[in-house]
Amino acid sequence: MADRTAVGALLGIDEPAEVARVANRLDTLLRDMPATRRLGVRAGLGAVSVAVRAGGAVRAGGTGPAGGAVRVGGAERVGGPWRPAPVGRDAVLRRLAAHPGLAGPLDLLKMPVLLAAGPSGPAPVPAGGRADAELDCVPSFDWPARWRTDAVVIGSGAGGAMAARTLARAGLDVVVLEEGRRHTVAELRTGNPMDRFRSMYRDAGSTVALGRPPVVLPVGRGVGGTTLVNSGTCFRTPDRVLARWESEHGVPTDRYAELLDEVERTLAVAPHPEHSIGNNGLIALRGARELGWAAAPLRRNATGCAGSGQCAVGCPRNAKNAVHLNALPQACADGACIVTEARVLRVLVEHGRAAGVLARRPDGSSFTLRAPLVVVAAGATETPPLLRRSGLGRHPGLGRGMAVHPATSVAGRFDEPVVAWRGVMQSVGVEELHDQGVLIEATAAPKGLSTFVLPGLGATLAGWRGAGEHLAFLGAMIADQPSGRVRGSGSPVLTYRLARPDAVKLRTAIVGMGRILFAAGARQVLTGLTARPTADTPGELVDIVAATPTSALHVAAFHPTGSARMGADARHAPVDPRGALRGVDGLYLADASLLPTCPEVNPQLTIMAAALAVAGNAVRRESG
Repeated sequence: MADRTAVGALLGIDEPAEVARVANRLDTLLRDMPATRRLGVRAGLGAVSVAVRAGGAVRAGGTGPAGGAVRVGGAERVGGPWRPAPVGRDAVLRRLAAHPGLAGPLDLLKMPVLLAAGPSGPAPVPAGGRADAELDCVPSFDWPARWRTDAVVIGSGAGGAMAARTLARAGLDVVVLEEGRRHTVAELRTGNPMDRFRSMYRDAGSTVALGRPPVVLPVGRGVGGTTLVNSGTCFRTPDRVLARWESEHGVPTDRYAELLDEVERTLAVAPHPEHSIGNNGLIALRGARELGWAAAPLRRNATGCAGSGQCAVGCPRNAKNAVHLNALPQACADGACIVTEARVLRVLVEHGRAAGVLARRPDGSSFTLRAPLVVVAAGATETPPLLRRSGLGRHPGLGRGMAVHPATSVAGRFDEPVVAWRGVMQSVGVEELHDQGVLIEATAAPKGLSTFVLPGLGATLAGWRGAGEHLAFLGAMIADQPSGRVRGSGSPVLTYRLARPDAVKLRTAIVGMGRILFAAGARQVLTGLTARPTADTPGELVDIVAATPTSALHVAAFHPTGSARMGADARHAPVDPRGALRGVDGLYLADASLLPTCPEVNPQLTIMAAALAVAGNAVRRESG
């Protein structure tokens, strides 16, 4: 059970019922995390508990002499179970927070605790919306032990959906295997955000790439993959990126313009109307325009958006056109079938050719799908381990060269209420610094789910939580060097080394976002930096950022790419320019792992266009 002393201390709450509520929800969240992460959180909570008990605790529930308290070595005893005294507790927490070696671990510890402290009930949802699309989904429990088909697609996200649709339209019998389950709009309307979060993200959203600093890397899981939980932002691949792929990596990109057009038609991409973006987006527009910076509402695949602000945990109105509402139903209409809750253990290879897959159900039983064509679309963090489990991991480039779009965020405190979680989650793009590799977006999450870490511990953190309605949020992601690795053949171990030029970009991003917020009228900017969490002027923010070591930056990421990149040079690229894995026939990759470099923008359209190209190549080659 989560340590209640630590939970109450970290959040600065004393009401036993509220402490118990948060602790119980934290236990639920931890059950869905990997054992190492779960043990780490529990150990951290235990250490905080020991510190606050030893540094200034009281015993409540009884009486000391004359009904008063008895002081023992700096602590007070009044009988009954130990409970931290608020004044002594906060003094201890301030000492912990001031320790330079504890800042990062404490921030990582706060994130699941803050998540558990979010609302228990469902979030408000505007009326209306649309019904779920018709999908041929079969739970793996109901799937036979042996089956034969023309093609297997592993993964139902952006790449897998487009590959499955292409293959089915070509007349092939297609089975899509998805490790997660299907989430219905009824569930999304009635479930609370935390429970949806832990269900719709791998490892309850606790994926972290190890490094200095560590990088939080949430990855979606379910029918629709990460398109189910992304922001709905739709950027076309920049021409400069496509030119680089062709000239430096030998990847043909002459058809990408028409492929991107097709993806945009599938997703019904359009600019979001300014009048409905919400206060968070309006503040970003106001600040950018005050600075003379180019800014506009983003293009999104959410033409029916009513501003629920819940994109990150699935749209409760089915307004966001994720692939479970278009490409996958279109594939099913042409005969494809989706098997859910099926983890692929390995790709079967016979005589140098793909022959199908072996998959596992949640109860541990397995089943076999035989097929001469296999398309891997498991995502950049899962594709390399799958290939290694299949005996196909010998290429030295496999698992190397992962880009992650490192992201950082800041908040601005305003006199007037902002209520950032009402409106479009990711609403406005500011491209003033994009040529420097920095893309700024106004982005807020459902209440209680932000990756932005509020400052302080105890009473300080409680104060900022209470001021949440007055905070506006901006996020920025940078085009990074491919400095990450995906290791292992089971649950992947991710590592990431932030390159020095990329650290410079992150600092530029923090200062740029702060300038926008100050220009919009913010009284104070929350830096996201533990040692100096607030700035009162743009000049102070510049000084704070300059004095912060790289290891103290708070970094998240949302777009892992390039862990099995394609290219013409067989020495460096595991996948050839057509998307075929080198060394085995009939096996193709159609997910973010094959992108040669960081796409520099939210990658949804790029991944889908690449998958269209790869699947088209597979149809032409395998039927020829």
